[in-house]
This record gives sequence, C-alpha cells and structure tokens, in this order.
Amino acid sequence: MRLVCLPHAGGSASFYFPLSKALSPAVDVLAVQYPGRQDRRHEPNISSIPELADRIFEAIRHLDDRPLALFGHSMGAVLAYEIALRLEDAGLPAPARLFVSGRRAPSRDRDERLHMGSDEQLLAEMRKLGGSHATLLADPGVVEMIMPALRSDYHAVESYRCTPGRRLACPVTALTGDKDPRVSIEEAAAWEEHTTGPTELQVFPGGHFFLSDQSARVTGLIADRLARVGVAVPQEAQI
Repeated sequence: MRLVCLPHAGGSASFYFPLSKALSPAVDVLAVQYPGRQDRRHEPNISSIPELADRIFEAIRHLDDRPLALFGHSMGAVLAYEIALRLEDAGLPAPARLFVSGRRAPSRDRDERLHMGSDEQLLAEMRKLGGSHATLLADPGVVEMIMPALRSDYHAVESYRCTPGRRLACPVTALTGDKDPRVSIEEAAAWEEHTTGPTELQVFPGGHFFLSDQSARVTGLIADRLARVGVAVPQEAQI
C-alpha cells in the first residue's frame, strides 16, 4: 500500500515524518513537497489548486502497481480530492480510500480573502489555527522565508471552486476537530455529498491541527482503515 500525503497551506512534506515512521514498513508513505519551500524553496510557488493537482497527478499516476490511498489536511484535503478525480477520469484505479482532514467539503464555499491581507493578518491566522510555533513566527527571518509560500497557498485554496456535481466512487473518511474555528461539524460531514462510495466522519478533540495533538488516535484510525483493504499494519499503530 502507498499513502500519498498532501500538506496544509504553508506546510511541507516533513509534517508527515511521524506518520511515515508509525506506518512503516507496511505502508509506503509518500509526502508531497510543494514548490517554494524547504528543498524546493527556489522554485516558483503555484497559487492554483487545479495546477497543483495536475502536477501531483502527473507525478503519481504511474504508481498503479499496488493500492494507493490519499491523505490531505486542510488545503491538502482539497488537493487530495482533486487528485482522486483525476485518477478516476484517467481510467486509473480509484484510491483505496480518501482521507480528508481539517477541511470543509468542497461544496461549502466561503468568501475568504486572507491572501489579500497584510503579512500580520496572515500570521495572526496561523497563530489562531496553531499551525506553527509562536517562537518561529516571532522570528523575522523565518517569517520572510515562509511568507511567499504561505500567501500563495492561501490564494490557491481561497480561490478554489469545485466543479458542481462531480462525485468520486471511492470510500471517504473525513476527520475534523471539535473546536476547529474554520470547519464546522456540518461542513465536514458534507464530504458525503462528493462520493458514491461509503463515507464516515471522525471527530477528534482539538482545533484545526487536532491531528498533531491526537497523533496516536489519528494514526490508529488510518492504520485500521488501510488494514480493511488488506494491508498488514504494525500492531502499535492500530486502534
């Protein structure tokens, strides 16, 4: 089994190192590194969900020799959904399961324009969501380094609109925190409208980054759902 993981806005592939370690060696965890950060920091940022999804799809479309699952958090959930659509449109095997975390269903639009705000407004949003340590956000050098990618990601996800009526055929697991200021329980439950396959909603204690605070439970849930499609996962990773 391969599990392709998509980071949140402003995030990077290293966010998924703990998950990769927990699921190894049974699951091959591949974390996508978006342009404009870490080892790809000198590449131009991409501020379009469709373009990012197209590029990621081209990078993984050949990985059809074994089952493939997708996991995305926040902006990454939107990308995971769009990549799943592209896999099905191309006649490739559908994802064994789509995990969408910390994001409302694509059909639940909001008029959000943080990408047009000041640097301080974006940083205030990050502090509110708890995505980065306050000490790092207080470092002007760090802020200067991450701001272009962060603003580009916010532009991508805030300007995204799904194609009405499109539905996947794969099973979907939606995960959300019960105190997430950006996702209501109803908005997370609405992912069921985007697939003809079975869906489930898992609510965890915590805010937008509940999956960091509840890492053992989240990892256990992923391991359990992958085991249902015939993947032997480490016992310590199971619920």
